[in-house]
Amino acid sequence: MTLPRSRAVAFFAAGLLVLPLAGCGQAIGATYVPPEEPAVAGSFAGSGSSAMSKAMEVWTEAYMADNPDVEVTYDSIGSGGGREEFLAGKVAFGGSDAALSEEELEASAEVCAGGNGIDLPVYVSPISVAFNLEGIDRLNLRPGVIARIFTGEITRWNDGAITADNPDLSLPDLAITPVHREDDSGTTHNFTDYLFKVVPGEWPHEADGVWPLDGGVAAPQNEGVTEFVRQNVGAVTYADASRTGDLGNAALLVGNEFVAFTPEAAAAAIDVSPLIEGRTKHDLAYDIDRKTTESFAYPMVLVAYVMVCSRYTDESTGRFVKSFLTYIASPEGQQRAADEAGSAPVSDFVQRSVEEAAESIYLG
Repeated sequence: MTLPRSRAVAFFAAGLLVLPLAGCGQAIGATYVPPEEPAVAGSFAGSGSSAMSKAMEVWTEAYMADNPDVEVTYDSIGSGGGREEFLAGKVAFGGSDAALSEEELEASAEVCAGGNGIDLPVYVSPISVAFNLEGIDRLNLRPGVIARIFTGEITRWNDGAITADNPDLSLPDLAITPVHREDDSGTTHNFTDYLFKVVPGEWPHEADGVWPLDGGVAAPQNEGVTEFVRQNVGAVTYADASRTGDLGNAALLVGNEFVAFTPEAAAAAIDVSPLIEGRTKHDLAYDIDRKTTESFAYPMVLVAYVMVCSRYTDESTGRFVKSFLTYIASPEGQQRAADEAGSAPVSDFVQRSVEEAAESIYLG
């Protein structure tokens, strides 16, 4: 039988519509299932911030438990070392309590295959002024008093500047031994940034990861300074608060109230602070408001950043970075760090922003 021309064209057109669909291997009307992402596998290294080391230990162990074909190591060498190794291409990611400088961002183009470095805040923690005085767990210390202790102007614990704000304590006639970091430290950068912005008259030294004064007792990393204080009555240091729970800790004068550090008060200090303007896309470096007078905030705080590239030519490294970032910024990852490292979970805004940054990383 010969079909009319109009019907023959109709059958032919229908065939053109059907054949390409059949070639897709997907039945008409079935739900589209996207191809699975390649599994993350391999060995990957990070290095940097010692303040973040306890949280990194928690994150890497949990991540490797969920990804048995992955090995992740983190070398706690200090923020300065972490930035150096990241910019030298020695690690997949770096950790730093101070964001990359403008010069470092420019230098990152080489290691990031023409892309750029990105600072992503994943760890928020108070910096404690921690001391060893028998029978005393807490002191009220004004910012100016803290500055004068670390410049060596106040030399004994029963100095009138200290006793005035601690009338109920019997402070000993004992020499003060200030202890600072010997390495290039993000904790030092944040501590000196706080003092310079709040009491520049008593502390005329701008923020720096390298201790600005000569002499005094120095020790490496947060572990080193806190261990020295534990072993020496009368010693005092500044350190990530997660390392100082067994020492005495100072409350800061904020506005008209003395505020003790807590994870919640540290997180509040970030919430009242703006992002630094003019950074690269997806970079989340904060300009912390050290001079806040809000009594619910603790402004001597550090934000530790994971430093990654916006582009990875090695696809396995890029897939790992994207996956690892997403985990550590997740509610589960943040809660693990809060429970075991004493940090403050990042806000929902930061979590979403880190996830967006991870998704944007280009592979190839």
